[in-house]
Amino acid sequence: MSMHQISVFLGNRPGELNKMTHVLAEGGVNMRALSLAETTDFGIARMIVDNEEKAIEVLKQADFVARITEVLAYEISDEKGGLNKLLELFTESGINIEYMYSCIIGKKDAKAYMIFRVSDTAAAEATLAGKGVKALDVRVD
Repeated sequence: MSMHQISVFLGNRPGELNKMTHVLAEGGVNMRALSLAETTDFGIARMIVDNEEKAIEVLKQADFVARITEVLAYEISDEKGGLNKLLELFTESGINIEYMYSCIIGKKDAKAYMIFRVSDTAAAEATLAGKGVKALDVRVD
């Protein structure tokens, strides 16, 4: 099941990430997963949130450049080679993974998930359907 990720462009300077998280907190947006990549001049925060429409609204009101991107998230088994088994399914189908990051969801019996941005979301979903991998829906705990 595909889901929406928020990508936010941040100036690479002290306090910029804190400003973004403050805006989201004040707006009542809960981050479920976060990845931060940087270059010399700017960074990109990628996140899964509980309400992407609200996140975009409050970020844009605070003059952040933000956009919604489609991603996939699948549970990773807690065993040696758990990630490798999932990646093999992508490889067998010729699906390119552009980037990925992890998150843990749940308070009791927490589960680990990998979030993927892929070259062809529909093809990846079709490939993984019926293969025994569990997709994540961040709106459900």
